[in-house]
Amino acid sequence: MPMKPGAPLDKGGAPHQTTKDGYEAMTTQQGVPVRDDQNHLKAGTPGPMLMDDFHFREKMFHFDHERIPERVVHARGYAAHGFFELTDSLEEFTSAKVLTEVGKKVPLFTRFSTVAGNKGSPDLARDVRGFAVKFYTDEGNWDLVGNNIPVFFIQDAMKFPDLIHSAKAEPDRGFPQAQTAHDNFWDFISLSPEAMHMVMWIMSDRTIPRSLRFMEGFGVHTFRLINAKGKSSFVKFHWKPKMGMQSVVWNEAVKINGADPDFHRRDLWNAIEMGDFPEWELGVQIFDDKFADKFAFDVRDATKLIPEEEIPVRIIGRMVLDRRVDNFFAETEQVAFCTGNVVPGIGFSDDPLLQGRNFSYLDTQIKRLGGPNFTHIPINAPKCPMRTFQQDGHMAMKNPVGRANYEPNSWGTKDGGPREDPDNGYQHFAEPINGKKEALRPESFADHYSQARQFYISQTEVEQAHMGDALVFELSKVEKAEIRERMVAHLVNIDKGLADTVAEGLGIKTPMAMKAARPTMQDLPASDALSMLKNPPKSFAGRKLGVFLCDDASAESFNALKEAVEKAGGMVAVVAPTINGVDLDDRTHVPADEKIDGGPSVLFDAVALMLTEECADDMAKKPPAKDFLNDAFAHYKYIGYTPDSMKLFEAIGMADHMDGGCIELGKPASIKSFVSEIANLRFWDRDGA
Repeated sequence: MPMKPGAPLDKGGAPHQTTKDGYEAMTTQQGVPVRDDQNHLKAGTPGPMLMDDFHFREKMFHFDHERIPERVVHARGYAAHGFFELTDSLEEFTSAKVLTEVGKKVPLFTRFSTVAGNKGSPDLARDVRGFAVKFYTDEGNWDLVGNNIPVFFIQDAMKFPDLIHSAKAEPDRGFPQAQTAHDNFWDFISLSPEAMHMVMWIMSDRTIPRSLRFMEGFGVHTFRLINAKGKSSFVKFHWKPKMGMQSVVWNEAVKINGADPDFHRRDLWNAIEMGDFPEWELGVQIFDDKFADKFAFDVRDATKLIPEEEIPVRIIGRMVLDRRVDNFFAETEQVAFCTGNVVPGIGFSDDPLLQGRNFSYLDTQIKRLGGPNFTHIPINAPKCPMRTFQQDGHMAMKNPVGRANYEPNSWGTKDGGPREDPDNGYQHFAEPINGKKEALRPESFADHYSQARQFYISQTEVEQAHMGDALVFELSKVEKAEIRERMVAHLVNIDKGLADTVAEGLGIKTPMAMKAARPTMQDLPASDALSMLKNPPKSFAGRKLGVFLCDDASAESFNALKEAVEKAGGMVAVVAPTINGVDLDDRTHVPADEKIDGGPSVLFDAVALMLTEECADDMAKKPPAKDFLNDAFAHYKYIGYTPDSMKLFEAIGMADHMDGGCIELGKPASIKSFVSEIANLRFWDRDGA
């Protein structure tokens, strides 16, 4: 049966399903027919949004108020306090003190989160991760509200409720939770070509990070920097983890969610408790209108990025998280981020998604936190003076003092309250605006596949294989064959080989390519900066080695291994037959961090087996012990072992399949070699890719 075509695309590439296709007319809650449900009303193309758009306001307000008390999205989060220190002034580009005063430490609060799951969902869901930072600057709060991925699914905020509705649990059955492997999500995505670049990212290993500490962060949108003379430059913000990027493989993610659904939370908590403070560098890509005009894509399109090869990321500062929260609810749950929270010297572009977020976030916080006084909550309050004539409302912690609660008034400077500051007050960039009042998508947004292809060809073979596997897994959970086929048709526009791989995995023939608003550019070069495996960590620092020990194991070898790992900045966790621990051959008692039944190898970045022959023979009869070794091998981890541990290898039939990732621990030189090798984190040659 021939595949049904996708929704017709307008000149800007936005899909439109209309009453001409046999559907009933969509209306507002007041019964007014809706002409365009894909784009909000703008002044020119893409232009700032207009408040006249009552359909957008109603749709977004209703969406913002759908859930109480947890967040509609980003409900499962974890956060910590820290500071930002500027190392390179941007005074040439901005008047913002936080970006011009080198050496000053600005307090901040950072919250990481998943997007689709509720508060009780597991940490290792395949999902985008929120990466939101609140800077408490001397000029007010600046919220850099981003993700661990530099692009987004949609181009216009009008579609955000639809995106999230499709990704959340299906409304009739209430599942699946915290995953997108279901019909509604892929139905929406397969009818939204603009999402194809983001699809490549979410199907990559970026969406199953090993730790919150090992993620990149992005501001996603193009913002403005405005200097003291009123000159504007465009900017994109990047967070680069000092310990490098790292993800798990899918089979690990599934097992970690069962073994420890709080894996990311526990990891961040423990790192800060140990004094191993997570750190990121803040980088910027700054460019002017001249670059924007010649760039192959519209810089205001949130589904596009600027390759670092075209504009290198300039490192300007660092963020260190050095203090845990005192109370999870009071801080992590009640913190309110708003993209519209900027300080003088930082502004917005006409990105239609950013404009809509600026409008939506404030309303969301008012609803979720009970009223307009959420800035009175300590975690949201500025650390600089806050003076307004705003009063009353739910949970008002402070009101104007004295008689004056309005201005202008004649009560004088002592009793008359605050006034506007023409010299230091926030100055919006004086951008010329000229255009028709229309709900539309600019034609410069219409290329949906070229950067998706660029991202895919930038990956290593291992990463590409994981993306293909992820697509097959997700689409195999889709019941409606038409949706699966339509999605593969989009992949043909990205990479024919990928489409063939996914089609074969689904047991279907590769369909014809989906009709595109713009043809895919085949000459965009690969960008190594987009690959995780091409940018590996430089050491084992911040990682954890799981050492499976038993009684009478060599104290000399264990102590040498532990010392070498800790010298490299890593951690050692002892896994033993019982939680009481073991007595080594010198009668030293070593407490266990995990019992073998509750400490599977998925919790560690590498493993070592230091068993006696008798213990190995006994453990070979224990399923958890066999799983410990079998999973480590299946997940491409480095495995250190003492010769007496071979009985366990033999028990799972692995003795004849050991490779360069299996390293015998004998003399001190071999231990040193093992610790050096585990800095690579995975022995990908085991995959044959």
